[in-house]
Amino acid sequence: MVADLPTTSMAAAVRFYTAVVGMRVVMNHGWIVTLADPQHPEVQLSLMTHDATAPVVPVASIQVEDVDASYQAALDSDAEIIYELTDEPWGVRRFFVEDPDGNVVNILSHIR
Repeated sequence: MVADLPTTSMAAAVRFYTAVVGMRVVMNHGWIVTLADPQHPEVQLSLMTHDATAPVVPVASIQVEDVDASYQAALDSDAEIIYELTDEPWGVRRFFVEDPDGNVVNILSHIR
Protein backbone atom coordinates (compact mmCIF):
# COMPACT_ATOMS: atom_id res chain seq x y z
CA MET A 1 0.00 0.00 0.00
CA VAL A 2 1.29 3.44 -0.91
CA ALA A 3 -0.08 6.79 0.27
CA ASP A 4 -0.66 9.27 -2.58
CA LEU A 5 -0.23 12.95 -1.78
CA PRO A 6 -1.27 15.73 -4.15
CA THR A 7 1.31 18.43 -4.80
CA THR A 8 1.32 21.73 -6.65
CA SER A 9 5.14 21.76 -6.81
CA MET A 10 6.73 18.41 -7.51
CA ALA A 11 10.26 19.79 -7.15
CA ALA A 12 9.55 21.32 -3.73
CA ALA A 13 7.76 18.18 -2.49
CA VAL A 14 10.57 15.89 -3.65
CA ARG A 15 13.16 18.16 -2.01
CA PHE A 16 11.18 18.10 1.25
CA TYR A 17 10.75 14.32 1.46
CA THR A 18 14.33 13.58 0.39
CA ALA A 19 15.93 16.16 2.70
CA VAL A 20 13.68 15.94 5.76
CA VAL A 21 12.70 12.27 5.74
CA GLY A 22 15.66 10.82 3.81
CA MET A 23 13.59 9.11 1.12
CA ARG A 24 14.95 8.42 -2.36
CA VAL A 25 13.18 8.67 -5.74
CA VAL A 26 12.46 5.17 -7.09
CA MET A 27 10.04 6.10 -9.91
CA ASN A 28 9.49 9.36 -11.79
CA HIS A 29 6.88 9.79 -14.53
CA GLY A 30 6.78 13.57 -14.14
CA TRP A 31 3.18 13.72 -12.94
CA ILE A 32 3.85 11.07 -10.27
CA VAL A 33 7.04 10.50 -8.30
CA THR A 34 7.38 7.58 -5.91
CA LEU A 35 9.87 7.77 -3.08
CA ALA A 36 11.12 4.96 -0.84
CA ASP A 37 13.03 4.60 2.39
CA PRO A 38 16.54 3.43 1.38
CA GLN A 39 16.71 0.99 4.33
CA HIS A 40 13.17 -0.31 3.82
CA PRO A 41 12.28 -0.02 0.10
CA GLU A 42 8.77 -1.35 0.73
CA VAL A 43 8.02 1.87 2.67
CA GLN A 44 6.90 4.21 -0.09
CA LEU A 45 5.12 7.49 -0.74
CA SER A 46 3.85 8.82 -4.07
CA LEU A 47 3.54 12.52 -4.89
CA MET A 48 1.14 13.49 -7.67
CA THR A 49 0.45 16.73 -9.52
CA HIS A 50 -2.50 14.98 -11.22
CA ASP A 51 -3.30 11.54 -12.57
CA ALA A 52 -2.34 10.93 -16.19
CA THR A 53 -5.56 9.16 -17.13
CA ALA A 54 -7.98 9.19 -14.18
CA PRO A 55 -10.08 12.17 -13.08
CA VAL A 56 -8.72 12.54 -9.51
CA VAL A 57 -5.66 11.95 -7.35
CA PRO A 58 -6.40 8.96 -5.12
CA VAL A 59 -5.54 8.97 -1.39
CA ALA A 60 -3.81 5.58 -1.63
CA SER A 61 -2.73 2.96 -4.11
CA ILE A 62 -3.21 -0.65 -3.08
CA GLN A 63 -1.59 -3.44 -5.06
CA VAL A 64 -3.58 -6.67 -5.11
CA GLU A 65 -2.87 -10.11 -6.55
CA ASP A 66 -6.02 -10.16 -8.74
CA VAL A 67 -7.30 -6.73 -9.72
CA ASP A 68 -10.11 -8.24 -11.79
CA ALA A 69 -11.46 -10.05 -8.70
CA SER A 70 -11.20 -6.84 -6.65
CA TYR A 71 -13.02 -4.92 -9.37
CA GLN A 72 -15.83 -7.49 -9.39
CA ALA A 73 -16.02 -7.38 -5.57
CA ALA A 74 -16.31 -3.58 -5.74
CA LEU A 75 -19.13 -3.87 -8.28
CA ASP A 76 -20.87 -6.52 -6.17
CA SER A 77 -20.68 -4.27 -3.11
CA ASP A 78 -22.29 -1.36 -5.02
CA ALA A 79 -19.22 0.82 -4.37
CA GLU A 80 -18.90 3.79 -6.68
CA ILE A 81 -16.34 3.20 -9.41
CA ILE A 82 -14.57 6.49 -10.09
CA TYR A 83 -12.29 5.20 -12.86
CA GLU A 84 -13.10 2.00 -14.75
CA LEU A 85 -10.76 -1.00 -14.88
CA THR A 86 -8.04 -0.04 -17.36
CA ASP A 87 -4.71 -1.37 -18.63
CA GLU A 88 -2.34 1.60 -18.38
CA PRO A 89 0.65 2.15 -20.69
CA TRP A 90 3.05 2.17 -17.71
CA GLY A 91 2.36 -1.48 -16.95
CA VAL A 92 -0.48 -1.60 -14.44
CA ARG A 93 -4.12 -2.68 -14.62
CA ARG A 94 -6.16 -0.54 -12.23
CA PHE A 95 -9.41 1.06 -11.22
CA PHE A 96 -10.39 3.79 -8.76
CA VAL A 97 -13.15 3.15 -6.24
CA GLU A 98 -14.71 5.29 -3.53
CA ASP A 99 -14.71 3.79 -0.04
CA PRO A 100 -17.67 4.26 2.36
CA ASP A 101 -16.17 7.54 3.63
CA GLY A 102 -15.66 9.03 0.18
CA ASN A 103 -11.91 8.35 -0.09
CA VAL A 104 -10.85 7.47 -3.62
CA VAL A 105 -8.52 4.46 -3.72
CA ASN A 106 -6.46 3.20 -6.67
CA ILE A 107 -6.59 -0.62 -6.77
CA LEU A 108 -3.97 -2.13 -9.07
CA SER A 109 -1.97 -5.12 -10.24
CA HIS A 110 1.15 -5.04 -12.37
CA ILE A 111 0.58 -6.45 -15.86
CA ARG A 112 2.62 -9.58 -16.42
